[in-house]
Amino acid sequence: MPRLTNLEPKPPPSAGPFLGHGVGLRVPHYSRALDGTLDVDWIEVISENFFGPGGRPRAVLERARRQMPVVLHGVSMGIGSPNEPSPSYLDRLDELARWVEPAWISDHLSWSHLGGQHSHDLLPLPYTEEAIDHVVQNVQHVQDRLGRQILLENVSSYVGYHASTMPEWEFLAEVARRADCFLLLDLNNIVVSGKNHDFQPEAYLAAIPGDRVRQFHLANHDDRGAYKFDNHRGAVPKEVWALFEAALRRFGPVSSLVEWDEDVPDWDTLRQEQRIAEGLAKSVLGRAGRVSRPA
Repeated sequence: MPRLTNLEPKPPPSAGPFLGHGVGLRVPHYSRALDGTLDVDWIEVISENFFGPGGRPRAVLERARRQMPVVLHGVSMGIGSPNEPSPSYLDRLDELARWVEPAWISDHLSWSHLGGQHSHDLLPLPYTEEAIDHVVQNVQHVQDRLGRQILLENVSSYVGYHASTMPEWEFLAEVARRADCFLLLDLNNIVVSGKNHDFQPEAYLAAIPGDRVRQFHLANHDDRGAYKFDNHRGAVPKEVWALFEAALRRFGPVSSLVEWDEDVPDWDTLRQEQRIAEGLAKSVLGRAGRVSRPA
């Protein structure tokens, strides 16, 4: 891809601090946090895995946050569910955030609980004005409770709703605007949903306001012919890397993170994916695409 030059239009200002390029920290690599060898720019951890006080998980997080920025990423807030996120959940998240002091907190724009029952799936929402109003109310409640803005992530989906009156990207952008929150664009999920719902990923990026995008996710999926399936297993594929380059040109320096959640590889393999992200960002944005790490 061509490098940006002074003659090319500049991307919009980023939505927050640029952390560089990180990885999702999973159990096989906890020892690296403990021995101080997390040689990446930053890490993201699953919030719910650290709700319990003390123990090895908290020791890992304590050491990690001394080395680099840490981001909390939730999987069960269910911000689009019919009821507000439970007070006990928000209490635990708030306690963890006050202790960790994360760079930011994110979760998914989905629904997952109803009538006291929880789904382990991140279920998509109907894209309607009524759903926007409901999600905005829930986001504002969460942000008031935590005393900070949060990031919402687009999810991969396999079905749609006849009731939807707008495309996903318009829904996502409008929720962020009205709730005054930020966005975590999962580029793999855009590729997956683009195949499943027959839209162009680049059109999705073009409709998202740049001043709301604070983070990218990079991951893998299965191509099953008639549809794609999000699995976070394996190296980031070429089409996601290509969309990453397009997103860098569209949004400028935005923190990126490699997610590899199934069959987690050795550290060198995972770090190599992070280095690819760093190299692509530097090729598109020059020095603005990376942060300096200690030698």
